[in-house]
Amino acid sequence: MATVCVPLAKGFEEIEAVSLIDVMRRGGIEVIVAGVNEELVTGANGITIKADTDIKNVVAEDLDMVVLPGGWEGTHNLAEEPIVQQLLKDMKAKEKMVGAICAAPFALKAAGVLSEHYTCYPSVEEQIGKEGYTDKEKVVIDGNVMTSRGPGTAICFGLAIVRKLVGEETYQSLKEGLLADYC
Repeated sequence: MATVCVPLAKGFEEIEAVSLIDVMRRGGIEVIVAGVNEELVTGANGITIKADTDIKNVVAEDLDMVVLPGGWEGTHNLAEEPIVQQLLKDMKAKEKMVGAICAAPFALKAAGVLSEHYTCYPSVEEQIGKEGYTDKEKVVIDGNVMTSRGPGTAICFGLAIVRKLVGEETYQSLKEGLLADYC
């Protein structure tokens, strides 16, 4: 079974985090929700989620992927948290997957793990760098890095992760069950 860590920092985008966690768990992926400096993490819209563990307890060796939800405050908190940044670097060094949605590719860039081709929430590319950015795809996969655009693409992003880590059959079955034919 694949294992994915979703770090949650204060100000995370709730739709993205919950959609990703839900879709990946439905796809048979073990998802570890790791709080960054707190067990009860409040998102950008005032929704609080209880983390499974603290980010300090997460190590790259135990994971297949780390996926960052967006939200500007949450993204900046992820980009400024040394433990998260080191985890992302460790994942890259071990040639494991990393992913980010919405504003969170900014945190991948801060860690030096963002791939050449990526997508993100419109206007965030101005903070990251326009070279390699596309707004033509819901999900961009470039090597071991996956990125997605925002709240409206979160289910598609979760499905793409399931496809990559679990396989085509589970992806197709889950996509049909979610009525996500737009992905």
